[in-house]
Amino acid sequence: MIRRATPSDVDTMVQLVHDLAEYEKAPDECTLTSEQLHTALFGPAPTLFGHVAELDGQVVGLALWFLNFSTWTGTHGIYLEDLYVRPETRGSGLGKALLTTLAQECVTRGYQRLEWSVLDWNTPAIDFYRSLGAVGMDEWTVNRLTGDALARLGAA
Repeated sequence: MIRRATPSDVDTMVQLVHDLAEYEKAPDECTLTSEQLHTALFGPAPTLFGHVAELDGQVVGLALWFLNFSTWTGTHGIYLEDLYVRPETRGSGLGKALLTTLAQECVTRGYQRLEWSVLDWNTPAIDFYRSLGAVGMDEWTVNRLTGDALARLGAA
């Protein structure tokens, strides 16, 4: 079952995000706290949205997303920040159900895109996404400013 995240899901969701970081070989880079996630999802001006996947009454997966905007189409879209399903429940259809729910959000709201990034070595995920009709944006390169580089540019 897929449903919108509630405040009572936050602690489990944080654990799932940390599990995802472990899977992506970057556990030390994930410093997310329950307080941070709660504020982002349920604070006075939410900037993040979430759905959870339940199996036998337990939250075993999540999709965390936010809105983006295409100046080319003049419409919003969804950027999927995290999609994760516990390993022991993979193959149960929950990952597809989470993505289906987000696609339905897009269609219902008139959004033109659902997009996300995937690590190039994560071939099971890439194959799964391609099976759903997702197209790789291989001609684009992701750029990011963090740490000292961000501070330097921000202080200029």
